[in-house]
Amino acid sequence: MSKFYLKLTKKDYWLITLMAVTVLLSLPVALQAQGLEFRNGKRISGNDGDDGAIYKFAGVAKDVDGYIKINGRSHSGVKLTNIDLDNTGWDKAFQPQIEYKNKSANGGEKDWWMEFEISFLSAKNNTPVAISSMDLTAIDIDGDDKHINEWVSLYSLDSYTTERRTSLSVSDLLENILSVLTLTGKKFSGPVTQYDNIDTTATKVMATAKYTNKSKFKIRAGGHSTDNDIATERQYSFWFKSFNYAAPVQSSLPVLLNSFTAKKNGSRVVLNWSTDMEKDFSHFVVQKSGDGKDYTDASVLFTDGNSSIHREYSFKDDLKNTGSGLVFYRLKMVDLDGNYKLSDVRIIKLTEDNAAQSITVYPNPVVSDLRITLAGSWQDKAVHIQVLNANGTSVVQFDRPGAGQTESINVNNLKPGLYVVSVSNGTELALQRFIKAK
Repeated sequence: MSKFYLKLTKKDYWLITLMAVTVLLSLPVALQAQGLEFRNGKRISGNDGDDGAIYKFAGVAKDVDGYIKINGRSHSGVKLTNIDLDNTGWDKAFQPQIEYKNKSANGGEKDWWMEFEISFLSAKNNTPVAISSMDLTAIDIDGDDKHINEWVSLYSLDSYTTERRTSLSVSDLLENILSVLTLTGKKFSGPVTQYDNIDTTATKVMATAKYTNKSKFKIRAGGHSTDNDIATERQYSFWFKSFNYAAPVQSSLPVLLNSFTAKKNGSRVVLNWSTDMEKDFSHFVVQKSGDGKDYTDASVLFTDGNSSIHREYSFKDDLKNTGSGLVFYRLKMVDLDGNYKLSDVRIIKLTEDNAAQSITVYPNPVVSDLRITLAGSWQDKAVHIQVLNANGTSVVQFDRPGAGQTESINVNNLKPGLYVVSVSNGTELALQRFIKAK
């Protein structure tokens, strides 16, 4: 791709003025009409092109600076050639150029990406600024006419617009967040067909996302190849403005699940979950299972249908008539049209064991996400979790300052084989073996 470019005393007066200024400073910045302008980015932290590097774009709007951080990448072969090309395309857009080389790509290596975190801070005092309403358009999501097609992922959006006869394939972005399979955004995959330049009239390969009250969000710029020998350099264009579509189709994400936890409290299990957005949404169904396969409906909670604010929900399940072993919980999230999505599963362990038996791993064998169920006495405590390979080398490790009864580890990048998961609460150590499948 390429880029285009009553009468008051003096004391009363000052008091009211101070109050007005305070209110104004606390309001989100409304920037939908004029858009945001990303120009002349300067690296202010980290090494150029490395994960963690931060680039500052001064004055993206009045008194607002934009910051772009490289969050990560799919493979070490993914390189940033240029954070923002300014000699082609659109001058006001954010246009990273990304290179990927792999002469013997197979499986997941044929798909690659680089992730960016975009945030906004006040140019006056460096405090976060929430943009009340803004649009972001991904332009020219196309291919090379041979083996490669580009794709972009947009997270935390409220809605998006494409052409009715779009050339893009749109799919859900589902992530395991604290063991919750959460709808976090949309992925827009382009065709292999190449479109000339970055043409804002080529609306078949464009997508516009709408955001509200955001001070920070992330995007991914990626691609896919059907060939094993990959050597490509692709340019992406993200313009913070809306465009006119010939036959626009606007779609909304029905619900953005922010968190979902399950904790055992005496003879009850307390489920808590929250959402950041609900659109044309009907209700939640709390589902329960004793074997993780067959689920029954335990409760139904109806919502207001539409919400753009943070909402919290809770359900208490009585375990008095439940036997020993494990109890599985999940949420069924139902739209007004009857369509639904399922959350990831939360697992509660009913019996207490000694330290050597105080964790359960599931599923085993595992392909991607390994769930670790801790003893009830360990929940809300600080734990250290690590995965050891057959040689005893730590390949994954992290800390949880206040562990839930079920934690999750993504082991998708581990090679197939035998591993041991180790969990310590500072005084006790628990180990369990598991097999990583292909």
